[in-house]
Amino acid sequence: MKIKELLRDDFEVTGKSDIDISSIHCNSKEVTKQSLFVAITGNRDGHDFIEEAIKNGAICVIYEKNRFKPLNYPAVTWIGVNDTRDAFAWICSRFYDNPSQKLKIIGITGTNGKTTTSYLIRDILQKQGKKTGVIGTIKYLIENEERNATHTTPEALHFQGLLNEMRERGIEYVISEVSSHALALKRVDYTGFDIAVFTNLSRDHLDFHKDMEEYFSAKKRLFTELLKEGGTAVINIDDSYGRRLADELKTKKILYSLQNPDVDIYVKNYALKFKETELVVVIKGNEEMFIKTNFLGIPNIYNVLSAISVGFALGVPLNVIKTALSEAKAPAGRFEKVDEGQDFLVFVDYAHSPDALERLLMSVKKLKEKISVNGRIITVFGCGGNRDRGKRPQMGRIATELSDQVILTSDNPRWEAPREIIREIEGGISKDNYIVVTDRKEALWIATRICKKGDILIVAGKGHEDYQEIEGKRYPFSDREFLKKALKDSGKQRNVYS
Repeated sequence: MKIKELLRDDFEVTGKSDIDISSIHCNSKEVTKQSLFVAITGNRDGHDFIEEAIKNGAICVIYEKNRFKPLNYPAVTWIGVNDTRDAFAWICSRFYDNPSQKLKIIGITGTNGKTTTSYLIRDILQKQGKKTGVIGTIKYLIENEERNATHTTPEALHFQGLLNEMRERGIEYVISEVSSHALALKRVDYTGFDIAVFTNLSRDHLDFHKDMEEYFSAKKRLFTELLKEGGTAVINIDDSYGRRLADELKTKKILYSLQNPDVDIYVKNYALKFKETELVVVIKGNEEMFIKTNFLGIPNIYNVLSAISVGFALGVPLNVIKTALSEAKAPAGRFEKVDEGQDFLVFVDYAHSPDALERLLMSVKKLKEKISVNGRIITVFGCGGNRDRGKRPQMGRIATELSDQVILTSDNPRWEAPREIIREIEGGISKDNYIVVTDRKEALWIATRICKKGDILIVAGKGHEDYQEIEGKRYPFSDREFLKKALKDSGKQRNVYS
């Protein structure tokens, strides 16, 4: 593609624009001959690597006008812009011929529920016979082909490249989780979304966003700046930020609720059971749909409502939606049951924010009441290193208040000392119902040994992850797989719930 085909009126060009580039890069080490390099500012300033990019074969460089002046490389085309992240998103979309305009794109944002909701929507669309792609936390999917996920929402080049590949392979609908990082860093800018879903908003990522207002503003961009003309916003109005978003938006909206009958889609009644959840959903005030789903807990009812709302917005017949949701299976690490025949329940969940942990444990308490079991709730969790430290004492308080026994352990300590992270968690604890076991394997092993008949063990924080990140290295480790082995070895193979 020729450089001139990527340009915009506000780009300042020095040099030739009627020449072809072979590829686009923002990492100087990945630059190849005849490529374009974009100097993105982030943890490291891309402008410091411009000369390396040129030596590796870049023939065009995009830089920010207020922080850099072109160097004396006459054979290089220089493009000055106001914001290289904005320019990067623009040229990546152009390079792949604006793929989102040829696809139906569903974007899901919120603190919790994005992954499960995306899989439920995929199940609904596949049941209708549509070809789907998924971009999200666990993996990227092109129909049933799996790719490792690098980020919840990848950088602009990878994101647009995925959309383009999906388009070329006949995908009709793409369901993408859209993180607040991606929105703040403009990874999905110049993508047109047909439907934007807001699940909820609670404290998370305040190591990145300065406060909740900035966090909300990042999420809001999906609805105010990236939704296609005529697109639909799907919003959970039981969440205070969801109500605010619904009030502020002028676009077409579908509102859902577990509490308010004066919305488009709400739950008239529900029953939580050990192996399933039953609910009656009212559509547009008149039509009722009875659903029996394998998904457990209140948070999953909200995820089901999100998916129903999207299916309804896309015109999927209600009988197709009902069948898909009744057959759907939970994605890895999302309130996932680990069953090796033991006489107590074990669940693995990705909950790693205060709100997610509270929702999880409240659901477990309600489940425990519904199935009339007198056992204890035992929770194992930790907090990640080099992330929002303010949530640590909050999670400590929530875990100890809503559990009978807590084991504090390591999550992904990254570059922090695990014991220091745990000390900060302890800062929010006032009850004497916890122990500290820094090594996560040992903590899980102990948890399976102290569980008695009728107990419910919750292992929170890492969910689907198959590694533990310590001092810059990722070591293989899966909560689910380790628990399976520990349970097999425990000799407690008589399931009281069967």
